[in-house]
Amino acid sequence: MIKKILIANRGEIALRVIRACREMGIETVAVYSEADAESLHVKFADQDVCIGPPPPAKSYLDPKRIIAAAEVTNAEAIHPGYGFLAENAEFAEICESCGIEFIGPPAKVIREMGDKSLARKKMRAAGVPVTPGSIEDLTSVEEALDLAREIGYPVIIKAAAGGGGRGMRICEDEKACRNNFQAAQTEAAAAFGNPAIYLEKYLRAARHVEIQVLGDKHGNVIHLGERDCTVQRRHQKLIEESPSTAVNPVLREALGEVAVQAARAVGYYSTGTVEFLLGDSGSLYFMEMNTRIQVEHPVTEEQTDIDLVKEQIRVAAGEKLELQQADVHFQGHTIELRINAEDPWHDFAPRPGQITSFHVPGGHGIRVDTHAYAKYVIPPFYDSLIAKLIAHGKTRDQALRKLRRALDEFIIEGIPTTIDFFKQVIDHEVFISGEYDTSFVERHLPELIKSRSKP
Repeated sequence: MIKKILIANRGEIALRVIRACREMGIETVAVYSEADAESLHVKFADQDVCIGPPPPAKSYLDPKRIIAAAEVTNAEAIHPGYGFLAENAEFAEICESCGIEFIGPPAKVIREMGDKSLARKKMRAAGVPVTPGSIEDLTSVEEALDLAREIGYPVIIKAAAGGGGRGMRICEDEKACRNNFQAAQTEAAAAFGNPAIYLEKYLRAARHVEIQVLGDKHGNVIHLGERDCTVQRRHQKLIEESPSTAVNPVLREALGEVAVQAARAVGYYSTGTVEFLLGDSGSLYFMEMNTRIQVEHPVTEEQTDIDLVKEQIRVAAGEKLELQQADVHFQGHTIELRINAEDPWHDFAPRPGQITSFHVPGGHGIRVDTHAYAKYVIPPFYDSLIAKLIAHGKTRDQALRKLRRALDEFIIEGIPTTIDFFKQVIDHEVFISGEYDTSFVERHLPELIKSRSKP
């Protein structure tokens, strides 16, 4: 078993990994920028190393600084968390060349799945259904226009190396496609250092459903059910729940089989997520594969009672999965809300600053993953996530009741947050019905703002 792990991340995910390691008897090393000196992950790790100034490029995104910290503390492995270097194939290769175990899939798989165009091509070859669109990266706006005419509008242009909603442009007609082509390339280059883009059919009234997979280095792969991530803002997830209200037992089995098929096709091990779009006609299409632990992994943990971070570590250490598919059982209903330091009533603008008062809810069926506390300062350099509020109940209605109670108990003062926004969302009749799609926030935000302004 690995004896010491460096966590190449910050915030709640760094703290989450530290907790798993402590329960496994593994020593931990926290790295931090000067802006994160007072973060809880630094306080709870066995060792800590400052790796540079606040800008990510000079700290959390600098492989040399991360490797140096691992070498000076004799860390045997590095857990990248999510974001930053988690899906950086070059970093995984550097770890290997330095004799440090990268807790994640092979660099080759990260590289292949990180290139969305290549990932689509590989999934096609493996027999996995893929959204109609380009097979290769687009080379010109004329090529994009020809393809859009062939598959029909609306279409969406995406960054081949992208994620998190950046480098995406929905095009309703030829004029929009022409105008958005270069804009998508520019944004992709700025965000990912790669201007490559591709095009696919944009599905209206779609549901975004992902399947959690888990594989080991011995060829064993299982799935741990689905998470519905349909409630989004600018292609960034806000709410995740399981089971999905759009997935019946037959479709769930089909999605799981396809996800395992996809993972095996690329030689995947560690935790990973295969993401799908479900059309209103019942069709399902592969969208992308995330080669890391997800922000929303607690949803699956609550549904299956399986610690995904511990499984990642065991797999990295070369152990075989103790679980077979028949051992995975799903219980009840789980919903996660991302509590962000944002002002949802003013275009979700980030609002970093000091938290003056902080109280997290508790009670049966409530989990809060957070690195924040009273007097903690949310820095302006990183993601605005403050906490993840997770509710688990026997039914969806029970989970929603627990969420309502928990949101009323959740106190964060000093900065705007998304707490009040979520209070309205989970009480909205469309969300309660479970019959929502990816346009939910865009479609209903004006009425939520109007409702909020009423005396």
